[in-house]
Amino acid sequence: MSDVQQFIRDTVTQHPVVLFMKGTAQFPQCGFSGKAIQLLKSCGVKKLVTVNVLDDDEVRQGIKEFSNWPTVPQLYVRGEFVGGSDIMGQMHESGELKTLLDDAGATA
Repeated sequence: MSDVQQFIRDTVTQHPVVLFMKGTAQFPQCGFSGKAIQLLKSCGVKKLVTVNVLDDDEVRQGIKEFSNWPTVPQLYVRGEFVGGSDIMGQMHESGELKTLLDDAGATA
């Protein structure tokens, strides 16, 4: 396993909620990342780790390989890949996202 893949694995397993995104939670660098942050905030997430893929090309490519998902942002909860902003939006509308985040202890 490469160093980048190990970094990604460690990051998603050591934190309850991780969002690989373009930019930061305070300054998203694309609309999809901004939408993802807004959805997480609206669910009351307090324990969130973000990784700015624009800071490292290897991480930017590595996360796509890790999840076998071609786009960013990517949400991980308890080490499991959830999806991107579209899937997060659907889950938010159904209430599934809030339940998942509550169960992960990310809103406490």
